[in-house]
Amino acid sequence: MEYTKFAELYGDYLKDESRQVGSAESILFAKTEEDIVKSIINCAKNNIPITTQGARTGLAASAVPYGGHIINLSRMNKVLGARYTQENDRFFLRVQPGVLLVEVRKYLVNKSFIINDWDEESKEALKYMSPGEWFYSTDPTETSASIGGIVACNASGAKSFRYGSAREHVESMRVILSDGDILALRRGEVYAHDGKFTIKTEANRIINGELPKYKIPDVKKNTSGYYYKNDMDLIDLFIGSDGTLGVISEIEIELNKSQSVNWGVTMFMPDEDKALDLVRALRGEKLSDDLPAINIRPSAIEIFNNKALDMLREQQKINPAFATIQEVKESYHTGIYIEIEGDSNEEIWYKVQEIGNVINKLGGDERDTWVARNPIYLEKLHAFRHACPECVNMKIDEIKKTDSRITKLGTDMSVPNDKLKDVMHMYNDDLNEKGLNSVIFGHIGDNHLHVNIIPRNIKEYRIGKELYEIWAEKIAIMGGAVSAEHGVGKLKIPYLQKMYKNEELNEMRRLKRIFDPEQLLNRGTIFPYIQAEA
Repeated sequence: MEYTKFAELYGDYLKDESRQVGSAESILFAKTEEDIVKSIINCAKNNIPITTQGARTGLAASAVPYGGHIINLSRMNKVLGARYTQENDRFFLRVQPGVLLVEVRKYLVNKSFIINDWDEESKEALKYMSPGEWFYSTDPTETSASIGGIVACNASGAKSFRYGSAREHVESMRVILSDGDILALRRGEVYAHDGKFTIKTEANRIINGELPKYKIPDVKKNTSGYYYKNDMDLIDLFIGSDGTLGVISEIEIELNKSQSVNWGVTMFMPDEDKALDLVRALRGEKLSDDLPAINIRPSAIEIFNNKALDMLREQQKINPAFATIQEVKESYHTGIYIEIEGDSNEEIWYKVQEIGNVINKLGGDERDTWVARNPIYLEKLHAFRHACPECVNMKIDEIKKTDSRITKLGTDMSVPNDKLKDVMHMYNDDLNEKGLNSVIFGHIGDNHLHVNIIPRNIKEYRIGKELYEIWAEKIAIMGGAVSAEHGVGKLKIPYLQKMYKNEELNEMRRLKRIFDPEQLLNRGTIFPYIQAEA
């Protein structure tokens, strides 16, 4: 099919939420693992590059094709089975990669699984599941994300402060390699030793390899290139690999057991520095003899800087869509949002009182606090939290009408705990110096902030892009990660080059060629495609 005709019929599949647009010559909407295998074998015979797609909600352009063939997995959307281990009270779901996060949540609340094709073990497992008893803790803002995409970029989200990223909740997966052979990976079965590994495919082919030797940043959230530890479980190599090592055809995810009570608390501090001190106390750091660590374990710790609150105040006045969220008073400077889970309201109320004492000692006022003690009020706080990215996207859409080249510029970087104040000062100083319009919010418990620059014209857009590269270099010097949860994709390649030396990037290339010798899978993702041996 000629490209112009293809683009007319399948134009939506040439882009994702990064707003980048690529090109392709053909597309397959796979429904089974066999569909994927046949398509990959055909592409391998004809040296056709392949781009894998899920729900295309990614922000780093991983799903944007750079020519060749698309394998879209959105129609592989079945929950295939369940497993429960009674001795340690663990529950697992086995899903196809196209299952959406919002569907998993719906199934778990309503227990509305379609079990016609389930085996007896899976049907038996449902006896140990009551509606709402279990949940999937990987919690990206975009609930229409697919589980395959979540695993491919090792997504995390708000609840990662307590529960970690997608990696911590993948028990097994099936991965189709670039020649159509299959790896069946289960956690705890295949490990690297002294940086070397041996793994067997389903066709009994033995793959030997050596892992990279670069140092991974000492941060909680990192999706900057291939994951590496010397004696790592090999399943972790494929999680967060952005579809560059193989195509995921099946995933078994572990669920978390819901606690009896879940509260949301939004606190407002008189300045940003005091808000950062509150964050440190909330995550267990002792500030001084007079300000001990708070004995609490939030599942989420989020921040909304003063400009983010200003943006919400503005929208509340002019936009009916934001009239239902709680009023953001002019006196509120910086907001901190947490979620706390426990076994009783009394237990959590005691924690909230402890937090109130720290707020007062830091110069804030505990009365400037919103507390949600039931699902209805908690949903209102969620609406407040989600209003920030919604407002940013609305503003960008308006600006794009004047210049279509302008897109949102949002960071996804993380730093070690002791660099939290340094990185916030860096962002504020540089944004003020450049005169750029911006808001900052995000997962501050993990030192992972989303700085959203809202350029008013193409000149500011270009200044913002240059500033991001400068920040990437500074973040790397701080020992941080240039991508915390969205993956590198195609957009963050320049940032990754600030974080790793050429030889370290070449180690990644050599690792890719072990599983994908012709570099057919997701070309141009993580590093540029080059034919010559690195």
